[in-house]
Amino acid sequence: MSSGHPRVRVVVLNWNGGEHVMRCIQRLTCTDWPADRLEIVVLDNASTDGSDLAIAETFGERVEVRPTGANLGFVANNLAMADLAGTDFVALVNNDAFVEPGWLAPLVYALLADAGLGAACPRILFAPAFHELRIESPVFVPPADGRALGVRIREVATQGRSVFHLSQFVSGAWGIEPDADGRPFRWLGGEAVIRAAAVERDEAAAFGFVDVELAAEATKQAVLCCGLYRNKVTVTPEWQRFRIPCWQQPFDVVNNAGGVVIEDGFGADRGYLQVDGNRFDSPAEVFNWCGGGVLLRSRYLEHVGLLDERFFLYYEDTDLSWRGQAKGWRYLYVPDSVILHLHAASSGEGSDTFQFFVERNRLMMLTKNAPARLALGSVVGSVTATLSYARHDVLRPLLGRRRPPLRLIYNRSRSFASYLRWLPPMLVARRRLRPGRTLTDADLSGRLTTRRDWNEDSDLVASGAGWSIPSAGDSRNQRPA
Repeated sequence: MSSGHPRVRVVVLNWNGGEHVMRCIQRLTCTDWPADRLEIVVLDNASTDGSDLAIAETFGERVEVRPTGANLGFVANNLAMADLAGTDFVALVNNDAFVEPGWLAPLVYALLADAGLGAACPRILFAPAFHELRIESPVFVPPADGRALGVRIREVATQGRSVFHLSQFVSGAWGIEPDADGRPFRWLGGEAVIRAAAVERDEAAAFGFVDVELAAEATKQAVLCCGLYRNKVTVTPEWQRFRIPCWQQPFDVVNNAGGVVIEDGFGADRGYLQVDGNRFDSPAEVFNWCGGGVLLRSRYLEHVGLLDERFFLYYEDTDLSWRGQAKGWRYLYVPDSVILHLHAASSGEGSDTFQFFVERNRLMMLTKNAPARLALGSVVGSVTATLSYARHDVLRPLLGRRRPPLRLIYNRSRSFASYLRWLPPMLVARRRLRPGRTLTDADLSGRLTTRRDWNEDSDLVASGAGWSIPSAGDSRNQRPA
């Protein structure tokens, strides 16, 4: 019976995945596909939490664990994509992603139906469902700061369990800052929209409660809302916990519905942070695929090549996608395939690691692949943005006799210095890639998303936008959405 099914290898890259990777592998073993045509390979990037041993002990021969010997970054996936003899397709699945049983078949059938497709992209949703909260409060503007601040929030808990790190601050929220005890909090603006993560998808009930911890610079009134619930409370300079009943059904939010590259050179997840709905129910060709969940044709990898190991982490999938586009390959978003993802659970979006590699690798990717005008303009834009941040983050605080926050400037400077070190190899790679292209720069530019369409389309929100828009990891530069 299974002889007619293509052979698929599923690759999970693990680095200290803990309970997340165990859940990931367990879900993969329940995939609705003949076991003798499904190979699960875990590449372990020198984990120190024992998760590699736990996987081998728990799943035995059903899962092959291959140690990489060191933390090689995301590009370690190459170790399981370079020996594909006898394998028709290879899937990449993040170690913090959880598949539905029927996730694989729609992707395979999409590739079988169109030989020109190099990759099929699933509907990647955030792992928890969400309740939407709204917090309204009067604002004040601190001297020499310029931000309109309402109240502070340092905790979001659903059914008594903390979900602050999984919740989404959609609008009216500033970046993370430490309080006097070093505990992270956010300032909210006058009207903030927050999506509180449900504890577990299976436990997501229509009626529950969310607790929030709030404080302010002075005693003030705030309004807490969720669905039909609306209540006025008094917020003081001392942290207090308030309970908000959730009179609404939790909803799903899109993490990735295929990828786009904006015309000014920033990569992004299509549909990122948008409520899942009819907008994402139809297949669609996309510019690039996301390495967190994708099915790749082995022939595509043989033709285009593997991930560029110099990238280490971030934008390596966009680089490979662009190289494939230039050689005539296409990519399809397949909505019937569903994967749930704990976004940035490993690297931490907004972390120093994230900021360093996203900006450096974006410039490297464009230098290799983009039209010369776009590549050069992005480099100049990066320098200009850094100077602008330096004026805001360094010069203004110094003139106001305040200690300047240097994290963003430091990370951007490191990124650009590293980019300059890699510039000569990227230019060499560019010269080598150009003769093998079947599409022109004009052809590829026509497939980029325009900034105007991006700004006007409320279903698209930048994800890896680096520092073109203020970084989510920098509290002083992030403006409320």
